[in-house]
Amino acid sequence: MNATPPWQAAPAPELNWEGDQPHSPHFDDYYYSSADGLEESQYVFLQGNDLPAAWQQRARFTIAETGFGTGLNFLAAWQAWQQQPGQCQTLHYISYEKFPLRQADLTRALQHWTQLERFTQPLLATYPPPLPGLHRLSFNGGQVILDLVFGDVLEASKEHLLDPNLRIDCWFLDGFTPARNPDMWQPQLYQRMAQLSANGATFATFTAAGEVRRGLSEAGFSVTKASGYGPKREVCHGQLLQTAAPRPESPATPWHHHNPIQPRVRHAIVLGAGLAGATVAAALARRGWHVTVLDENEVASGASGNRQGVLYTRLSHRSSDLNSFSVHSYSYAVRLYQALLGSGALQSGSDGELCGALHALATWGPSHELFDTVQSLPELVQYLDPAASSAATGLADSPAGLWYPGAGWMEPAGICRALLNNPRIEIRQQCGPLSLAAQPQGWALLDTNGTAQAEAEIAILATGISSSQFAATDWLPLQKIRGQTTELASSGDLQELRSVICHDGYIAPASANSHCIGATFDIDDTELALRAADHERNLQALERALPALNLRQNARQDWQGRVGFRCASPDYLPMAGPVPDREAFIDTFAALRRNARRVIPEAGAYLPGLYLSTAHGSRGLTSTPLTAELLAAQICNEPLPVTTALARALNPARFLIRDLSRNRI
Repeated sequence: MNATPPWQAAPAPELNWEGDQPHSPHFDDYYYSSADGLEESQYVFLQGNDLPAAWQQRARFTIAETGFGTGLNFLAAWQAWQQQPGQCQTLHYISYEKFPLRQADLTRALQHWTQLERFTQPLLATYPPPLPGLHRLSFNGGQVILDLVFGDVLEASKEHLLDPNLRIDCWFLDGFTPARNPDMWQPQLYQRMAQLSANGATFATFTAAGEVRRGLSEAGFSVTKASGYGPKREVCHGQLLQTAAPRPESPATPWHHHNPIQPRVRHAIVLGAGLAGATVAAALARRGWHVTVLDENEVASGASGNRQGVLYTRLSHRSSDLNSFSVHSYSYAVRLYQALLGSGALQSGSDGELCGALHALATWGPSHELFDTVQSLPELVQYLDPAASSAATGLADSPAGLWYPGAGWMEPAGICRALLNNPRIEIRQQCGPLSLAAQPQGWALLDTNGTAQAEAEIAILATGISSSQFAATDWLPLQKIRGQTTELASSGDLQELRSVICHDGYIAPASANSHCIGATFDIDDTELALRAADHERNLQALERALPALNLRQNARQDWQGRVGFRCASPDYLPMAGPVPDREAFIDTFAALRRNARRVIPEAGAYLPGLYLSTAHGSRGLTSTPLTAELLAAQICNEPLPVTTALARALNPARFLIRDLSRNRI
């Protein structure tokens, strides 16, 4: 059995600089024309694809690019889209980049283009760390979407083939020159383009090399040469002449595929006004939906009700679905909270603060399993020795550990209120116990008298541990975990704390002159009342992490805190996706009982219009924003914000497949 490969950052490019113009010594080529890179982008790629005329009156227009480089082509496209408001509702730009520039280099490369500053600044503010995989960035209130895919274009686009909702309208072929970058410019790329393209898709490229023209022609594209820009003699562009090429069959059973309904009215009901419900309501509202959010009690009254929550992630040195989701959901959540704080929707200091987080670590060195991963990702995480750690946290004698500069603490309830503060979202609180009922035209939430409190064709359950109380979801393997937090007065040395410190528990900087610490982790413990013994456990764990501090002087005599119940899954990943029709699903895939490896070429059977977001465990601040974007994309029949492999790993039906494969059902 082969070991899982080590996980590291996407490789950085080698760069030489001539003024502010970057040059790649590896490919012996420049990132853009020395004459005028922006004019070159506009001429070769926009005019070559007849943009912006081609996207006029389109609900969604999708561009794919081979080689993000400095982002100049994306910025040129965004600028052209911005100059014609209303002509195209959503511009979706996908760019593959094997060697992503680091933040400092991207900033230097783009500072010359002052006319693009209004677009450059948001890009630089949200540019992700070089994590391999797909990063979704949103601009203009979600009307401009940039999917940055860090990885080899042939490997990454293979994953995109499995997304039935992704069709490319035009291509920007902009890798380094074919003679110096032959790994990209090959027949497989052109065939992949034909498979991913919408009917009539266009392409444009700066090169007119014979092997490129022949490859595109053989893949079904017309190819026309045109005058080049600057010193380049010729460029070429063209269009897919044939019907889009069929995509290859899935190598695995496509049980995760579902056919979303096309609702007559874009209205959804969401049950649960915590982080899971608020994020998905906001994601749908950004797409123009009206959303009715109902809660048995009040906004953020359940697991999202802690006064302080920690935004963080954990790393593994091995590639896995759990590690991929952990780091990508963290990166996505950081961008969301930065935007909310930057816009004033959240107030730094009272609603939260992205002040960094230290994860205490006992040992460190080249032999540590995370050493190479951390060394490759300083934008995401760095190791700090005790002196550097103390400088970062503000506490003398702070422990050594891993420092996450983008992390911090947030008040979950404040986030929920900010996200739900939208004219398209209606909030109904204190609804009491509600049940779910299927109707001929969708779903209804009924009160204890059987009266419908809300109805819609689309319904999303975001009720944490209570998500299994409905007949449609009573089979979910949810785990209830009790957590108790403790409050410490902010006095003495603790007043100097200016970042989060994570250990067996956590402590955040003071809010309202009090620190939230914790939390306990007790499986299947249903005690609602605060327990003095658990306050003592929280305090002892913090004393072990910060032995130099006299924490007893900060302990409140009346032991204030809060009890909440986390909801977790057996594999520690959230459950986010369409809800399967259990009996039909089992019937379709019953043959897996006899042969777990058998490929059954059937899509899964799902309850029309019913979706789920639960099992976020203790990481709801981190996981709910990306899962909400995934659900919204699935509901709206859009390209996914994660790989199809990750969407499959989050799908609630995975536990039915698991149990069938183990002959347990």
